[in-house]
Amino acid sequence: MNISIFYEKQNSYKTIKDLTYHIGNVGVELKEGNQNREDIDIAAYTYNDAKYIRKEIQVNNEDLYFLYIYINIYADNLKDLEYYLNKIEGITQSRGLETMRANFRQEDFFISCLPIMQNKPIIKEAGKRNVLTTGLLSTFPFISSNIFDPEGIFIGTNIYNESLVFIDRFNTQKYKNANICIFGTSGAGKSFYTKLLILRYKLLGISQYIVDPEREYEKLCKKLKGIQIKIGPNSKTYINILEIRKESIEDGESGYLATKIGKLIGFFNLIFGELNEEEKALLEEKIIITYKKKNINFDDESLYKTIRKNNKIKKEFKSQKDMPILEDLYNEIRNDEKTKKFKIKLIPFVKGSMKFFNHYSNIRLDNDLIIADIYDLGEENLKYGMYLFTDIFWDKIKENRNQKKAIYLDEIWRLIGVTSNKEVAGFIYKIFKTIRKYGGSGVAITQDISDVFSLEEGAYGKSILNNSSIKTFFALEEENIKILSEFANLSEKEKVEIKSLKRGECLMFVGEDHILTKIECSEYEKEIIEGEEFIEKNIISS
Repeated sequence: MNISIFYEKQNSYKTIKDLTYHIGNVGVELKEGNQNREDIDIAAYTYNDAKYIRKEIQVNNEDLYFLYIYINIYADNLKDLEYYLNKIEGITQSRGLETMRANFRQEDFFISCLPIMQNKPIIKEAGKRNVLTTGLLSTFPFISSNIFDPEGIFIGTNIYNESLVFIDRFNTQKYKNANICIFGTSGAGKSFYTKLLILRYKLLGISQYIVDPEREYEKLCKKLKGIQIKIGPNSKTYINILEIRKESIEDGESGYLATKIGKLIGFFNLIFGELNEEEKALLEEKIIITYKKKNINFDDESLYKTIRKNNKIKKEFKSQKDMPILEDLYNEIRNDEKTKKFKIKLIPFVKGSMKFFNHYSNIRLDNDLIIADIYDLGEENLKYGMYLFTDIFWDKIKENRNQKKAIYLDEIWRLIGVTSNKEVAGFIYKIFKTIRKYGGSGVAITQDISDVFSLEEGAYGKSILNNSSIKTFFALEEENIKILSEFANLSEKEKVEIKSLKRGECLMFVGEDHILTKIECSEYEKEIIEGEEFIEKNIISS
């Protein structure tokens, strides 16, 4: 079928004059006329409509239009044609629209449906309908939002109108925060899109920290000369979970040890399972004793040591070797009957397959692109590495409020899903809620929608979704779409669109705008992200 829609704007002065005359005449009839007249209800209805239209034109600056909608249906035979006609009539009438077949006026009707802008007068009288500006807007069938932030990076093209999509997620005047959610099934294009964001923001000099559980960003890290930190059984890179870093609190603030204890309780929740209040208190007591033996207490001055340099005495933050390690805490726990039940679960981290957690830190964080590779930890232990690096990167985020930076949490469901706990999920939620004030951006990436919304009936997943100004949905399975629709404002049309998206296409919620976007990149960018072939060709040709 073809649909033609014509709009004719009416003269406002003449319209008001005619409406006033009509209101006056009908008003008198309603007041003095016989209330038993059969058309009294119709007269009252038109009277109220006329008053409403006049008010909208005079008070709200609306315009009155004549609207004409022509639907031209055709088929290969009469039987199919009649079937289609009945179907369209049923659909339109179910939505309160009156229809009329153009019997004996088919030629005039056909001409009016051609793209030559001829609205035949002989059919206009039968087809016209009054509509105000507000109602008229809803008849535009292909209207689509445009996103073009002047300082933004190129994302792709609007699928509907092919306009360019540029987004500046750090624009605090336009967006309430710079956070992004990227959801999509495996192979839909979410990883490529994430790498594209990393590449383009790297060119702008923005610091980026990525937690990589699937070893997806190794090649990109090498190309962009970033730092890749690997921890695992075969790695010589170590991170001390008990180390207190200088940047863990901002200048002017206090509470190094108190802040660290809160984070450690979250980490040990992952190891020991959900701790009750008594167990938390016992564990906190052992942590305090462990630090005390290293001359560290709740006085922040205890984190500094006095050194003599060039005949001058100065204070310096304690080094990595001045911190306790996991074995120090283990010794405190195993010697107390009240906490001995924690001993068995700590043995793998101190003496067994996970003993790489029982070392002093030896990592460098002096690059604006740092990839945390935790692939070697194995499926069961990924959550420990994710939490550990998230804690480290969060300290980096807080280092300088005036510097733009971003933290990417791939497979975030591991930290806020059913395999996690409220302490850890609360820490991640805090990052997404407060990262804006540090000039940062949190990026949540996952393909497991059901797990994201599984903990506490989806409370943490919903909070992270609501605290992301930019939401990007690649193709999803129907089951995941149903779950997502419970927590996101998806229309019925958008649910269908998400299910039918092709690879590299996504539905983006950018502030209040919803747009279908095709992710675009240059061949050079594609080669950087996917392989070395392009660079090798350039070397050979040069």
